[in-house]
Amino acid sequence: MAQVPQTFFDAVAVRTWCGLALETLGRAREEIDAINVYPVADGDTGTNLYLTVESAVAAVEAVFTGHAAASGPDGPSLADATRAMAHGALIGARGNSGTILAQLLRGMAQVLAGEGAARADGQGLRHALRHAADSARRAVAHPVEGTVLTVASAAADAADSTEGDCGAVARAAYDGARAALAATPAQLPVLERAGVVDAGGRGLVAVLGALVETLTREKPGVLGGSARTGPFSVPHARVGPGACSAVPVEGVRDEFADSAAAPGRDGPAFEVIYLLEAEDRAVERLRERLDALGDSLVVVGGDGLWNVHVHVDDAGAAVEAGIEAGRPHRIRITHFGAGDVHTTGAERPPRERAQRAVVAVVPGEGLAGLYTEAGATTVLARPGEPPASGELVQALRRAHAREVVLLPNDADLRHTAAAAAEQVRTEGIRVALIPTRSAVQGIAALAVHEPDRRFDEDVVSMTSAAGATRYAEVTVAEHQSWTMAGICQAGDVLGLIDGDVAVIGADVAETAETVLDRMLSAGGEMVTLVLGDEAPDSVAEHLEGRVRERHLAVDTVVYRGGRQGALLLIGVE
Repeated sequence: MAQVPQTFFDAVAVRTWCGLALETLGRAREEIDAINVYPVADGDTGTNLYLTVESAVAAVEAVFTGHAAASGPDGPSLADATRAMAHGALIGARGNSGTILAQLLRGMAQVLAGEGAARADGQGLRHALRHAADSARRAVAHPVEGTVLTVASAAADAADSTEGDCGAVARAAYDGARAALAATPAQLPVLERAGVVDAGGRGLVAVLGALVETLTREKPGVLGGSARTGPFSVPHARVGPGACSAVPVEGVRDEFADSAAAPGRDGPAFEVIYLLEAEDRAVERLRERLDALGDSLVVVGGDGLWNVHVHVDDAGAAVEAGIEAGRPHRIRITHFGAGDVHTTGAERPPRERAQRAVVAVVPGEGLAGLYTEAGATTVLARPGEPPASGELVQALRRAHAREVVLLPNDADLRHTAAAAAEQVRTEGIRVALIPTRSAVQGIAALAVHEPDRRFDEDVVSMTSAAGATRYAEVTVAEHQSWTMAGICQAGDVLGLIDGDVAVIGADVAETAETVLDRMLSAGGEMVTLVLGDEAPDSVAEHLEGRVRERHLAVDTVVYRGGRQGALLLIGVE
């Protein structure tokens, strides 16, 4: 992304900053993961920060794309860009550090968007950094010094004491953050024992460095490379290859400050994260309830949308608390595992990599369960929320295998999946990307998967099975549009075959029947039906009867897909 050096902060600067921050975190991600030891050495801080910023970048780019499509003379305003940045980070926040970063960005947006100006000067940026640090600290139930919160406050303090334009303010904030980061081992004994700085704080310094580069055209001190060199003079943390996918915690209860990494210490069994649509009053009650259930509580957001993060022993109770407060969605629950997360990296025995694994993107909880039972590592893609490349990279690593077969199960994910595969290949993992365009093609590929045969032979067999499976879906049109089958109106039932609209109807069962008949007219041996939650229960029975009557040699299998977006997925092999 092109750099735009300037003395003020506007929408273009927001876009540039987000892009540079993503690039910087991408380079530093592995090093930040490696120095994550507080309170447990689970090695995901860099990855989670990267995913959070990646979501912010996508939201900002969408705003610019929308304005370009409108052919207006002006681009988005500073308020538009900062709100998009904050919203993207909020909905994409991963882990404790990512959640806090999302609140920092939201705090900045509240100031920059609230002033209504086309651009912010140095004073505006100072106010934004101050409000960001203060709001992030308030979002953490039990703030602990020596964490990203300390680094953020130091950055704001340094900015407050600086006069000048935005470039000068950004540099002061960066320098203040670096100094505070270097001091974190003296504030947290666990960091001092491991010889590392706080991982979340290290990530924030990277983000502030990108802000300096945006506004001055100068790259600040190098953050990449070995953590044994440079101004921090700290070695890499000792993180075993068996580190689980749980995320680090900066904002735990105060009493954990000195003993979180002590050998044999037990902690909550689950990390629970979800987005929550709720009113402010309900969220205040939720904070109290979750604080009593566990630790590491961070609740960020506002204006009806919140990101909730907590570590608990009773994951169900944490989710139920969210249901009582409002509407939780995008729920993610990670089981830490006894003897894994709650032991130090030096104590954790290395886990041998499997020879081969399958990673698949699936559109609903039902299919996720089906794929998991078949041995695949799954990535859930909810309607309108495709996974980012960083999320696929994380899943490929989580599979913990020497060889991985990746099933994107969506034509639109081809480039994202290819980028993730390429990144993981640089880590010595052999990855084969099978270009599946639907979950039913992925089912066909998984059905012939044999991990004991040669990798190339297995990939060829899976690719052949997927390619021999025609796919279709039945869905409801959201608005009027032109299609290959004519003009559809909002509310029409659409039947898509191999990605193109082939049938426009008014009844789900009749449309599905027409689609299936067309697919079977070219032959087939097996029909796979995957029903979404909103599909009528009678559809599957109706279609099974149709196949029995007209295609005696064809078998039918039915699965429940859950909230998969489409009413029905159809596969014909």
